[in-house]
Amino acid sequence: MTFADPIFFLLFVPLGLLIWLRERKAQVFNARLPFPSLDIVKSLPGTWRTHFRGVPAYAVYAGLALAIVAMARPQTLLKGEQARARGIDIMIALDTSGSMRALDFNPKDRMTVAKQATKSFISHRQFDRIGLVAFAGIAILQCPLTLDYGSLLEFLDQVEVGVTTTENTAIGTAIATAANHLKRSTAKSKVIILVTDGRNNSGEIDPITAAKAAAGLGIKIYTIGVGIRGQSVIPVDTAWGKQLVPIQEDLDEPALNEIAQTTGGRYYRAASTKEFDEIFGEIDKLEKTEIKGPTSHEFQDHYLGWLMMAMVCLCTGLWLSMTIWRTVP
Repeated sequence: MTFADPIFFLLFVPLGLLIWLRERKAQVFNARLPFPSLDIVKSLPGTWRTHFRGVPAYAVYAGLALAIVAMARPQTLLKGEQARARGIDIMIALDTSGSMRALDFNPKDRMTVAKQATKSFISHRQFDRIGLVAFAGIAILQCPLTLDYGSLLEFLDQVEVGVTTTENTAIGTAIATAANHLKRSTAKSKVIILVTDGRNNSGEIDPITAAKAAAGLGIKIYTIGVGIRGQSVIPVDTAWGKQLVPIQEDLDEPALNEIAQTTGGRYYRAASTKEFDEIFGEIDKLEKTEIKGPTSHEFQDHYLGWLMMAMVCLCTGLWLSMTIWRTVP
Protein backbone atom coordinates (compact mmCIF):
# COMPACT_ATOMS: atom_id res chain seq x y z
CA MET A 1 0.00 0.00 0.00
CA THR A 2 1.18 3.56 -0.70
CA PHE A 3 0.29 7.07 0.32
CA ALA A 4 -1.97 7.23 -2.75
CA ASP A 5 -4.33 4.52 -1.42
CA PRO A 6 -6.58 6.93 0.55
CA ILE A 7 -7.05 8.95 -2.65
CA PHE A 8 -8.55 5.91 -4.35
CA PHE A 9 -11.13 5.35 -1.62
CA LEU A 10 -11.94 8.98 -0.91
CA LEU A 11 -12.12 10.14 -4.54
CA PHE A 12 -12.65 7.37 -7.06
CA VAL A 13 -15.13 5.15 -5.21
CA PRO A 14 -17.60 7.95 -4.28
CA LEU A 15 -17.18 9.39 -7.77
CA GLY A 16 -17.95 6.07 -9.42
CA LEU A 17 -20.98 5.50 -7.17
CA LEU A 18 -22.31 8.98 -7.97
CA ILE A 19 -22.14 8.38 -11.72
CA TRP A 20 -23.70 4.93 -11.36
CA LEU A 21 -26.60 6.35 -9.35
CA ARG A 22 -27.13 9.07 -11.94
CA GLU A 23 -27.25 6.50 -14.72
CA ARG A 24 -29.57 4.30 -12.69
CA LYS A 25 -31.87 7.21 -11.95
CA ALA A 26 -31.90 8.15 -15.60
CA GLN A 27 -32.84 4.60 -16.60
CA VAL A 28 -35.73 4.54 -14.13
CA PHE A 29 -37.20 7.80 -15.31
CA ASN A 30 -36.54 7.08 -18.97
CA ALA A 31 -38.60 3.92 -18.63
CA ARG A 32 -41.73 5.98 -18.00
CA LEU A 33 -42.60 6.92 -21.58
CA PRO A 34 -45.70 9.06 -22.22
CA PHE A 35 -46.39 7.18 -25.48
CA PRO A 36 -48.97 4.38 -25.76
CA SER A 37 -46.65 2.49 -28.04
CA LEU A 38 -42.86 2.34 -28.76
CA ASP A 39 -43.39 2.24 -32.49
CA ILE A 40 -43.45 6.03 -32.74
CA VAL A 41 -40.22 6.30 -30.77
CA LYS A 42 -38.48 3.66 -32.85
CA SER A 43 -39.37 5.50 -36.04
CA LEU A 44 -37.70 8.70 -34.86
CA PRO A 45 -34.27 9.40 -36.41
CA GLY A 46 -31.38 9.13 -33.89
CA THR A 47 -28.72 11.80 -33.26
CA TRP A 48 -25.03 11.42 -32.58
CA ARG A 49 -25.71 11.88 -28.86
CA THR A 50 -28.09 8.91 -28.85
CA HIS A 51 -25.62 6.77 -30.76
CA PHE A 52 -22.79 7.60 -28.29
CA ARG A 53 -24.83 7.89 -25.09
CA GLY A 54 -22.68 5.17 -23.46
CA VAL A 55 -19.47 7.25 -23.63
CA PRO A 56 -19.75 8.71 -20.08
CA ALA A 57 -20.28 5.27 -18.56
CA TYR A 58 -17.39 3.79 -20.56
CA ALA A 59 -15.14 6.64 -19.44
CA VAL A 60 -16.01 5.95 -15.80
CA TYR A 61 -15.40 2.21 -16.20
CA ALA A 62 -12.06 2.93 -17.84
CA GLY A 63 -11.14 5.29 -14.99
CA LEU A 64 -11.96 2.65 -12.38
CA ALA A 65 -9.92 0.05 -14.26
CA LEU A 66 -6.95 2.40 -14.47
CA ALA A 67 -7.31 3.15 -10.74
CA ILE A 68 -7.10 -0.57 -10.00
CA VAL A 69 -3.91 -0.78 -12.05
CA ALA A 70 -2.48 2.16 -10.12
CA MET A 71 -3.34 0.45 -6.83
CA ALA A 72 -1.33 -2.57 -7.99
CA ARG A 73 1.68 -0.21 -7.98
CA PRO A 74 3.47 -1.21 -11.21
CA GLN A 75 7.26 -0.98 -10.89
CA THR A 76 10.40 -1.44 -12.92
CA LEU A 77 13.46 -3.10 -11.38
CA LEU A 78 16.40 -0.76 -11.85
CA LYS A 79 19.07 -2.92 -10.21
CA GLY A 80 19.61 -5.57 -7.56
CA GLU A 81 22.83 -5.91 -5.62
CA GLN A 82 23.89 -8.39 -2.99
CA ALA A 83 25.47 -6.66 -0.03
CA ARG A 84 29.01 -7.82 0.59
CA ALA A 85 31.03 -7.03 3.68
CA ARG A 86 34.14 -8.28 5.37
CA GLY A 87 33.91 -9.38 9.00
CA ILE A 88 35.56 -11.52 11.65
CA ASP A 89 34.53 -13.21 14.89
CA ILE A 90 36.03 -11.61 18.00
CA MET A 91 35.86 -12.61 21.65
CA ILE A 92 37.00 -9.96 24.13
CA ALA A 93 38.26 -11.37 27.46
CA LEU A 94 38.31 -8.63 30.10
CA ASP A 95 40.06 -8.93 33.46
CA THR A 96 37.79 -7.97 36.41
CA SER A 97 40.16 -8.74 39.28
CA GLY A 98 40.55 -6.27 42.15
CA SER A 99 43.78 -4.78 40.80
CA MET A 100 41.82 -3.31 37.86
CA ARG A 101 40.74 -0.57 40.31
CA ALA A 102 44.27 0.85 40.31
CA LEU A 103 44.31 4.55 39.43
CA ASP A 104 46.90 4.38 36.65
CA PHE A 105 44.98 6.79 34.44
CA ASN A 106 44.35 9.46 37.05
CA PRO A 107 41.57 10.09 37.85
CA LYS A 108 40.31 6.96 36.03
CA ASP A 109 41.11 3.41 37.00
CA ARG A 110 42.25 0.60 34.74
CA MET A 111 38.77 -0.93 34.39
CA THR A 112 37.15 2.36 33.33
CA VAL A 113 39.75 3.05 30.64
CA ALA A 114 39.69 -0.55 29.42
CA LYS A 115 35.90 -0.43 29.04
CA GLN A 116 36.02 2.94 27.27
CA ALA A 117 38.62 1.71 24.78
CA THR A 118 36.62 -1.48 24.22
CA LYS A 119 33.43 0.52 23.57
CA SER A 120 35.25 2.69 21.06
CA PHE A 121 36.60 -0.40 19.34
CA ILE A 122 33.14 -1.97 19.11
CA SER A 123 31.59 1.24 17.74
CA HIS A 124 34.07 1.23 14.84
CA ARG A 125 33.38 -2.37 13.82
CA GLN A 126 30.86 -3.42 11.17
CA PHE A 127 29.64 -6.88 10.22
CA ASP A 128 31.86 -8.47 12.93
CA ARG A 129 30.36 -10.82 15.47
CA ILE A 130 31.73 -9.84 18.87
CA GLY A 131 31.37 -11.58 22.22
CA LEU A 132 32.52 -10.83 25.77
CA VAL A 133 34.10 -12.93 28.53
CA ALA A 134 34.67 -11.53 32.03
CA PHE A 135 37.24 -13.25 34.20
CA ALA A 136 39.18 -13.08 37.43
CA GLY A 137 39.51 -16.26 39.53
CA ILE A 138 36.90 -17.80 37.20
CA ALA A 139 35.68 -16.94 33.70
CA ILE A 140 32.08 -16.41 32.61
CA LEU A 141 30.51 -15.72 29.22
CA GLN A 142 29.06 -12.23 29.57
CA CYS A 143 27.76 -12.01 25.98
CA PRO A 144 27.90 -14.58 23.15
CA LEU A 145 29.01 -13.69 19.63
CA THR A 146 26.55 -11.18 18.24
CA LEU A 147 26.00 -8.46 15.66
CA ASP A 148 23.71 -6.62 18.07
CA TYR A 149 26.26 -4.09 19.27
CA GLY A 150 23.66 -2.25 21.34
CA SER A 151 23.06 -5.31 23.52
CA LEU A 152 26.78 -6.03 23.62
CA LEU A 153 27.50 -2.54 24.97
CA GLU A 154 24.81 -2.99 27.61
CA PHE A 155 26.48 -6.20 28.77
CA LEU A 156 29.83 -4.40 28.79
CA ASP A 157 28.37 -1.65 31.00
CA GLN A 158 27.41 -4.33 33.52
CA VAL A 159 30.99 -5.56 33.82
CA GLU A 160 32.60 -4.21 36.98
CA VAL A 161 35.51 -5.18 39.18
CA GLY A 162 34.46 -8.25 41.15
CA VAL A 163 31.66 -9.33 38.77
CA THR A 164 33.19 -12.81 38.95
CA THR A 165 35.63 -12.68 41.88
CA THR A 166 37.99 -10.01 43.14
CA GLU A 167 40.92 -12.29 43.92
CA ASN A 168 43.29 -14.09 41.56
CA THR A 169 43.52 -14.13 37.77
CA ALA A 170 42.76 -17.23 35.68
CA ILE A 171 44.16 -16.27 32.28
CA GLY A 172 44.24 -19.86 31.00
CA THR A 173 40.58 -20.37 31.91
CA ALA A 174 39.65 -17.11 30.18
CA ILE A 175 41.39 -18.17 26.96
CA ALA A 176 39.75 -21.61 27.07
CA THR A 177 36.29 -20.09 27.66
CA ALA A 178 36.65 -17.65 24.76
CA ALA A 179 38.10 -20.31 22.43
CA ASN A 180 35.26 -22.68 23.28
CA HIS A 181 32.78 -20.14 21.89
CA LEU A 182 34.84 -19.59 18.75
CA LYS A 183 35.55 -23.19 17.83
CA ARG A 184 32.28 -23.60 15.87
CA SER A 185 32.74 -20.32 14.03
CA THR A 186 32.86 -20.52 10.24
CA ALA A 187 34.55 -17.12 9.88
CA LYS A 188 37.87 -17.11 8.11
CA SER A 189 39.43 -15.04 10.89
CA LYS A 190 38.80 -15.76 14.59
CA VAL A 191 40.34 -13.56 17.25
CA ILE A 192 40.58 -13.31 21.03
CA ILE A 193 41.52 -9.97 22.58
CA LEU A 194 42.78 -10.59 26.10
CA VAL A 195 42.90 -7.53 28.39
CA THR A 196 44.57 -8.05 31.78
CA ASP A 197 46.80 -6.31 34.33
CA GLY A 198 48.19 -9.36 36.09
CA ARG A 199 49.57 -12.88 35.82
CA ASN A 200 47.97 -16.30 35.83
CA ASN A 201 47.67 -17.46 39.45
CA SER A 202 44.41 -19.39 39.41
CA GLY A 203 42.51 -22.00 37.42
CA GLU A 204 43.39 -25.50 36.27
CA ILE A 205 44.35 -24.56 32.69
CA ASP A 206 47.82 -23.31 31.88
CA PRO A 207 47.72 -20.18 29.65
CA ILE A 208 50.32 -21.51 27.19
CA THR A 209 48.46 -24.81 26.89
CA ALA A 210 45.20 -22.92 26.29
CA ALA A 211 46.97 -20.74 23.68
CA LYS A 212 48.23 -23.81 21.81
CA ALA A 213 44.73 -25.29 21.80
CA ALA A 214 43.38 -22.00 20.44
CA ALA A 215 46.05 -21.97 17.73
CA GLY A 216 44.93 -25.47 16.74
CA LEU A 217 41.44 -24.06 16.19
CA GLY A 218 42.82 -21.28 13.97
CA ILE A 219 42.33 -18.59 16.60
CA LYS A 220 44.65 -15.62 17.00
CA ILE A 221 45.12 -14.07 20.42
CA TYR A 222 46.03 -10.41 20.87
CA THR A 223 47.07 -9.69 24.44
CA ILE A 224 46.95 -6.24 26.04
CA GLY A 225 48.77 -5.56 29.29
CA VAL A 226 47.11 -2.77 31.26
CA GLY A 227 48.87 -0.41 33.67
CA ILE A 228 51.83 1.86 34.18
CA ARG A 229 55.26 0.48 34.95
CA GLY A 230 56.30 0.42 38.59
CA GLN A 231 54.16 1.33 41.58
CA SER A 232 50.54 2.39 41.41
CA VAL A 233 47.78 3.10 43.95
CA ILE A 234 44.41 1.49 44.57
CA PRO A 235 41.48 2.87 46.63
CA VAL A 236 40.66 0.71 49.64
CA ASP A 237 37.80 1.15 52.13
CA THR A 238 39.07 1.28 55.69
CA ALA A 239 37.70 2.23 59.10
CA TRP A 240 38.94 5.77 58.44
CA GLY A 241 37.24 5.95 55.03
CA LYS A 242 38.62 5.34 51.55
CA GLN A 243 42.39 5.46 51.33
CA LEU A 244 44.89 5.01 48.50
CA VAL A 245 47.11 1.99 49.06
CA PRO A 246 50.26 1.49 46.95
CA ILE A 247 50.56 -1.70 44.87
CA GLN A 248 53.41 -3.04 42.79
CA GLU A 249 53.22 -3.90 39.11
CA ASP A 250 52.37 -7.59 38.67
CA LEU A 251 52.01 -7.87 34.90
CA ASP A 252 53.51 -11.04 33.42
CA GLU A 253 54.61 -9.60 30.08
CA PRO A 254 56.75 -12.59 28.99
CA ALA A 255 53.77 -14.93 29.37
CA LEU A 256 51.41 -12.56 27.54
CA ASN A 257 53.92 -12.16 24.74
CA GLU A 258 54.32 -15.95 24.44
CA ILE A 259 50.54 -16.44 24.34
CA ALA A 260 50.27 -13.98 21.45
CA GLN A 261 53.21 -15.40 19.50
CA THR A 262 51.94 -18.97 19.91
CA THR A 263 48.75 -18.08 18.05
CA GLY A 264 50.21 -15.65 15.51
CA GLY A 265 48.94 -12.61 17.38
CA ARG A 266 50.76 -9.79 19.11
CA TYR A 267 51.30 -8.42 22.61
CA TYR A 268 50.67 -4.75 23.43
CA ARG A 269 51.32 -2.67 26.52
CA ALA A 270 48.76 0.03 27.33
CA ALA A 271 50.09 2.49 29.88
CA SER A 272 47.94 5.43 28.77
CA THR A 273 44.55 6.15 27.28
CA LYS A 274 46.17 7.14 23.98
CA GLU A 275 48.07 3.84 23.80
CA PHE A 276 44.85 1.95 24.47
CA ASP A 277 43.14 3.68 21.55
CA GLU A 278 46.13 3.11 19.26
CA ILE A 279 46.24 -0.59 20.16
CA PHE A 280 42.58 -1.14 19.40
CA GLY A 281 42.97 0.94 16.24
CA GLU A 282 45.70 -1.41 15.05
CA ILE A 283 43.63 -4.49 15.88
CA ASP A 284 40.80 -2.86 13.94
CA LYS A 285 42.88 -3.40 10.79
CA LEU A 286 42.87 -7.18 11.15
CA GLU A 287 42.23 -9.48 8.19
CA LYS A 288 38.55 -9.64 7.37
CA THR A 289 36.54 -12.33 5.68
CA GLU A 290 33.83 -11.64 3.12
CA ILE A 291 30.23 -11.96 4.27
CA LYS A 292 27.29 -12.02 1.86
CA GLY A 293 24.31 -10.05 3.06
CA PRO A 294 20.76 -9.81 1.77
CA THR A 295 20.18 -8.61 -1.80
CA SER A 296 18.98 -5.02 -2.06
CA HIS A 297 16.80 -3.83 -4.95
CA GLU A 298 15.98 -0.45 -6.39
CA PHE A 299 12.63 0.08 -8.11
CA GLN A 300 11.02 2.84 -10.13
CA ASP A 301 7.30 3.35 -9.47
CA HIS A 302 4.88 3.96 -12.38
CA TYR A 303 1.58 4.18 -10.49
CA LEU A 304 1.44 7.99 -10.77
CA GLY A 305 0.92 7.90 -14.55
CA TRP A 306 -1.89 5.36 -14.24
CA LEU A 307 -3.39 7.43 -11.44
CA MET A 308 -3.44 10.57 -13.56
CA MET A 309 -5.10 8.72 -16.46
CA ALA A 310 -7.71 7.32 -14.06
CA MET A 311 -8.52 10.81 -12.80
CA VAL A 312 -8.82 12.16 -16.35
CA CYS A 313 -11.22 9.37 -17.36
CA LEU A 314 -13.36 9.70 -14.24
CA CYS A 315 -13.57 13.48 -14.43
CA THR A 316 -14.32 13.33 -18.18
CA GLY A 317 -17.08 10.78 -17.66
CA LEU A 318 -18.64 12.86 -14.89
CA TRP A 319 -18.42 16.05 -16.91
CA LEU A 320 -19.98 14.45 -20.01
CA SER A 321 -22.82 12.96 -17.98
CA MET A 322 -23.61 16.36 -16.52
CA THR A 323 -23.35 18.36 -19.77
CA ILE A 324 -23.63 16.81 -23.25
CA TRP A 325 -25.34 13.57 -22.15
CA ARG A 326 -27.29 15.06 -19.29
CA THR A 327 -30.73 13.53 -18.96
CA VAL A 328 -33.76 15.33 -17.60
CA PRO A 329 -36.55 13.22 -16.07
